[in-house]
Amino acid sequence: MSVVTNTTTIGAIELPSRRNTELMLLGFAVVIPIFAYANVGLAIHGKLPPGMLVYGLGLAVLAGVAHLVVRRFAKYADPLLLPLGILLNGLGLVLIWRLDQSERLQNLAKRAFGGFSESTPNQMLYTALGIVLFSAVLLVLKDHRTLQRFTYISMAAALVLLILPVIPGLGADVFGAKIWIRVAGFSIQPGEFAKIVIAIFFSGYLMVKRDALALASRRFMGLYLPRGRDLGPILMIWAMSLLILVFENDLGTSLLFFGMFVIMLYVATERTSWIVIGLLMSVAGAVVVGTTASHVKARVTAWLDPFACYSTSGACEQVGQSIMSFGSGGVLGAGWGQGNSDLIGFAANSDFIFSTVGEELGLTGVMAFLLLYGLIIERGARTALAARDPFGKLFAIGLSGAFAIQIFVVAGGVMGLIPLTGMTMPFLASGGSSVLANWALIGILIRISDTARRPAPAPAQSPDSEMTQVVRPS
Repeated sequence: MSVVTNTTTIGAIELPSRRNTELMLLGFAVVIPIFAYANVGLAIHGKLPPGMLVYGLGLAVLAGVAHLVVRRFAKYADPLLLPLGILLNGLGLVLIWRLDQSERLQNLAKRAFGGFSESTPNQMLYTALGIVLFSAVLLVLKDHRTLQRFTYISMAAALVLLILPVIPGLGADVFGAKIWIRVAGFSIQPGEFAKIVIAIFFSGYLMVKRDALALASRRFMGLYLPRGRDLGPILMIWAMSLLILVFENDLGTSLLFFGMFVIMLYVATERTSWIVIGLLMSVAGAVVVGTTASHVKARVTAWLDPFACYSTSGACEQVGQSIMSFGSGGVLGAGWGQGNSDLIGFAANSDFIFSTVGEELGLTGVMAFLLLYGLIIERGARTALAARDPFGKLFAIGLSGAFAIQIFVVAGGVMGLIPLTGMTMPFLASGGSSVLANWALIGILIRISDTARRPAPAPAQSPDSEMTQVVRPS
């Protein structure tokens, strides 16, 4: 005996979008900087800062707008990237406001420029523009694979951006580095945007040439050495990095571009030899330029022994003050608003803003910030692993690698691990170019993750499949 029953086929279960998780995390990302803002006000002035409500509402509105855009146009995107960006950007605003309250920096600005203008309102404006750019990326870039069409155009655009700072009348020499341009009274750092544009070129180029670059002509000391003609791309990027270093005195951008290319080259070819060759070429180029370019040589000297030239070199004094800031912070730090990192000078809210973290939050705060940065890098790498197309994989790992290298060279420079680079700490340092470029980077990673996590459309079913017979044996 058997029983015949009719059942209705149920469609594929939709994957969770994780947008509610993102919204909950955004709540924490907004509340934590507000508490930090209040802590700084209580420590410096003994009362809650009057602008705390406006600051909190502004940050919450920007986070809400970004969340609504992601919910509408990138439903399946990674739920951690946006909250991490908001949290770091919010804490950066707190650090900049804390330094704005320094009487030392105010007096220094009055002596140098005849007046003092707080950086916090400008940084809040740049943050709003960054969220606008973030939203524009998600609105305009419906599919990241369309960028592959602009492989060689992006190379030309990146070269133009890198050349702009050395053009007479347009570029600006600030403290020996020629990495800014002045347009309509604003200072712009083209290299921040060039890292995204050149990642498009690297991704498109390596996707096409990866098979040729993966070939090896001979094995030497356990390494597969590439053919001579395949060394052309890496030699070209190496030469371009050296030219940037020589003409712009910009060690950070040179390390960033060359390191990003080597990382993407290794991911595309899976050849360890490229890593070894890249490191050797980096050391050779750094030695040559470090012994010839005066600006780079001064930074190398400050790195080797900052206290030997402390009273005669501005670079040595900055590095020395930074090292003392980290040392005086100890494990738990002096507390928000109770440090003396403003002794570093104007660089305190740009290159050396991480020194404020080290002194006022201690080793614990430094590790917390590095963990937040590490989570962004990890989510970017996870996005690269989940991407279904080779261009998306290379693009995501290239952007994540560039972000990681920038964190390393900035944090390493202010801690004395490597020579100073002059780059800015993403989301923390004062400056519009860095904030805008990094919010565009987060937007692109969210777009790639949405494409990678979005479920494939279910195949069409015939009407007969809606009703099936299930026979149960008696």
